Amino acid sequence: MAGKPPCPTQAVPPPLQLSFSFSPSLRSQRESIPQVEENRRWRKQVEESPLLRPQWRLAQRTRGWSSWRSQWPFTKARSFCKTHTSLFKKILLGLLCFAYAAYFLAACILNFQRALALFVITCLVIFALVLPFLKNLLGKKLTRGLKPFENSRLKLWMKWVFAGASLVGLILWLALDTAQRPEQLISFAGICMFILILFACSKHHSAVSWRAVFWGLGLQFVFGILVIRTDLGYNAFKWLGEQVQIFLNYTVAGSSFVFGDMLVKDVFAFQVAWFLQITMGTTATETLAVAGNIFVGMTEAPLLIRPYLADMTLSEIHAVMTGGFATISGTVLGAFISFGVDASSLISASVMAAPCALALSKLAYPEVEESKFKSEEGVKLPRGKERNVLEAASNGATDAIGLAANVAANLVAFLAVLAFINAALSWLGELVDIQGLTFQALSFTQVICSYILRPMVFMMGVEWTDCPMVAELVGIKFFTNEFVAYQQLSQYKNKRLSGVEEWIEGEKQWISVRAEIITTFSLCGFANLSSIGITLGGLTSIVPHRKSDLSKVVVRALFTGACVSLISACVAGILYVPRGAEADCVSFLNTSFTNRTYETYVCCRGLFQSTSLNGTNPPSFSGPWEDKEFSAMALSNCCGFYNNTICA
Repeated sequence: MAGKPPCPTQAVPPPLQLSFSFSPSLRSQRESIPQVEENRRWRKQVEESPLLRPQWRLAQRTRGWSSWRSQWPFTKARSFCKTHTSLFKKILLGLLCFAYAAYFLAACILNFQRALALFVITCLVIFALVLPFLKNLLGKKLTRGLKPFENSRLKLWMKWVFAGASLVGLILWLALDTAQRPEQLISFAGICMFILILFACSKHHSAVSWRAVFWGLGLQFVFGILVIRTDLGYNAFKWLGEQVQIFLNYTVAGSSFVFGDMLVKDVFAFQVAWFLQITMGTTATETLAVAGNIFVGMTEAPLLIRPYLADMTLSEIHAVMTGGFATISGTVLGAFISFGVDASSLISASVMAAPCALALSKLAYPEVEESKFKSEEGVKLPRGKERNVLEAASNGATDAIGLAANVAANLVAFLAVLAFINAALSWLGELVDIQGLTFQALSFTQVICSYILRPMVFMMGVEWTDCPMVAELVGIKFFTNEFVAYQQLSQYKNKRLSGVEEWIEGEKQWISVRAEIITTFSLCGFANLSSIGITLGGLTSIVPHRKSDLSKVVVRALFTGACVSLISACVAGILYVPRGAEADCVSFLNTSFTNRTYETYVCCRGLFQSTSLNGTNPPSFSGPWEDKEFSAMALSNCCGFYNNTICA
């Protein structure tokens, strides 16, 4: 019998696997979006097939469905937030900027003098944020505008025109400005002397980049004019020095880094490096390291270019070392200011040293190799592997331990060698009855350096009577360290300000204000014998396989860095002019003064020089004290403070 054909019934689907029947949990919130689409599909099947309605009703009565429905508003809100995350960030940033703008305006309106620091910081931050935008916006247009000048003949012609204009301007400056102060010509001759010495000792005479040399010296001269000659620049750097001093007084921890946090290094130092690179024609890595030395020390600045030290040429490494020797860090800057050294001179010396360090480095060790970092395209800072700030801080602390240990080891080894040399010198000195003859003994520095370095100091623009004392300080700085030299300079300054006599028993007690400024510039740098070990230790820990290359150029870099400070002192000698009005000694001596000050000494010295003895008759006075009734009383008061032949 034939089989009975099957009854055409509607196919029953498999048991419904409703994905929305799950317990409320965090996982359900994460998986809610795809499940919404799946539940919509099953809802449509339920409407088309009546057999699925019982299962649908059962699912509606389950806890999972009700839980899913209860979580649906939160899921929808979360999805909305994820979709518009960038919009929310912009709104939040806009609100914060609006709040800061309101606070900034309120602070400036209430008391602008009090909010001056906030105003300067805000302007610097805005400038740092706007500058990259302007470079991206106008960079291509400027490149197209300057394209006609790429013609070799036109470019050469423009170079000669610019060089001729600069030479004429320099001659006019020297003729007009030094006519009032001829001693400035001595400082200019000192610059020429140091340039000739470095060129004579250059590693490759024919490869010297005179563009880098003259641009570096020119930028240093411009910075010097801005700081030393203009009231705006002088007051700005004076204010900056006062803010640094105030900042250091807040807490000891603040003195660890004067110029700010990583924001300053990552923004301002890069902009300074970019400016120096396009003007001087140096490579990006060496320029960044030297610019970073304005803000950090000789061991921290190379960390800015750590990924590239392995591939840098010897000339670039020499420039990095020279920048470290020629400048000081923020930490020691605060210490020198606490000694009483002029803060504006210290800060301006640090800024002026950066272009000069690059210039003299390319003079002493010119580039003869092919560098990989001539353009910004060759310098790409790698992205760190750290996932958060804590991991980055931990890795940085770990690296710092190795860096510090390497610096300490090299410093111990170098000081051991220096101690052996000192012992040998002491033994040789004892053979001829000279006690304590060592490189770092103050007696050696005072006796030897005061004579050997006296002509060099005189060429910096120091008066001949002040040269022995300044030469001692320069020798102490090189053979010992700059801390001892600045401490001695502060003692001279305190004696002058307290009104101590300039000469006591034939020995000079202090130096003039001009000599103080020149000395401050000449001592501003880490170029001393001990720094060789610090520099080698810091760089060797970063690139240990290049230890021989580092040792090959470090001594030359040390002397080049020392010359940078000396040339900065010469620039200060050219540009320095006495500030402030001369003391009105007639009015001052007419008052009752009870303590000795520098003004007291100057006025009393002038009174002594204008007084003549007439035997048993009362002394006679000339000059501004002639026919003044109080002249005799003023002379008596001055004789109470100072010993002079007039007072006998």
